[in-house]
Amino acid sequence: MKVMATGTFDILHPGHGVYLEESKKLGGEDAELYVVVARDATVERRKRVPIVGEDQRLELIKMLKPVDYAYLGDANGDVFKIVREINPDIITIGADQSHDVGKLQEALDKRGLKAEAVRIDKYRDCELDSSCKIIKTIQNTDFEGKILDHCED
Repeated sequence: MKVMATGTFDILHPGHGVYLEESKKLGGEDAELYVVVARDATVERRKRVPIVGEDQRLELIKMLKPVDYAYLGDANGDVFKIVREINPDIITIGADQSHDVGKLQEALDKRGLKAEAVRIDKYRDCELDSSCKIIKTIQNTDFEGKILDHCED
């Protein structure tokens, strides 16, 4: 069974791992997990400027244990193009993603795509469980002293 997970995956944190693990579990023991990483332009349009560029985010996602295949989203913003190409049985939406699963299902059905849209409710609740929280922590950290002495430009 093919399962597709999508997201920005900017500054990886445990919530991303839980989302991908739970997504793959939905497909059963023979599931293949396909992950679509949002393009920088898409992230800027929907969220904020990404910290990590799309190519590096894709590279990191490919390294994660649950992931069988990973791709960048369509360069022209056609979110359904890659769905048609992969032809997944299930498309998962993360617990913290703002997508309306019902509207996504309607859009899939309207286009004759067989995938079932499912929200993954499980989430790793921890101090730094979102990219935004990590960014804010970095912004508010006093880096005076030697903490950056060994960092290269």
